[in-house]
Amino acid sequence: MKHAWTAAAVAGALAAPSIASARPVAIETQLADYGGDGAYVAIYVTDGSGRYQSTLWVAGTKAKYWRHLGDWYRATGGKAKVDGISGASVGAGKTLRVTVDLADTLLDAGYEIHVDTAVEKMKENPSEVVVPLTRAGTGKPAAGRGYVRSFRYTL
Repeated sequence: MKHAWTAAAVAGALAAPSIASARPVAIETQLADYGGDGAYVAIYVTDGSGRYQSTLWVAGTKAKYWRHLGDWYRATGGKAKVDGISGASVGAGKTLRVTVDLADTLLDAGYEIHVDTAVEKMKENPSEVVVPLTRAGTGKPAAGRGYVRSFRYTL
């Protein structure tokens, strides 16, 4: 048992330098009670020019519906890799909570987090929420203009 703890400590020490350039970021997306089916949600990052950089999370696992997450789908060319960063759709009035690793270099450097939403047989909302990715913005709620009641990220 003593050797297991020593091995774990050594492994952690070796991994620490690579983790130092990224940090866990908690993302919370609370949906309004819109009275429809579960929402598909794409959360992604763009640079200061609006160019797609990476997908943080996709809620809704059926790829055939991703095209309804308009801005995200176009930005990825319809070929987004979401293995390990996707989960079930989010019900009306529910809250999606995920934690992702985000590179420190994205903070206060002109990057933005976008949230696209879509609900079957209802309106699609590309870039429903767009917030600058800054240290000052951590924990501050932003309202959506469709299904998102509140969005926030916490560093």
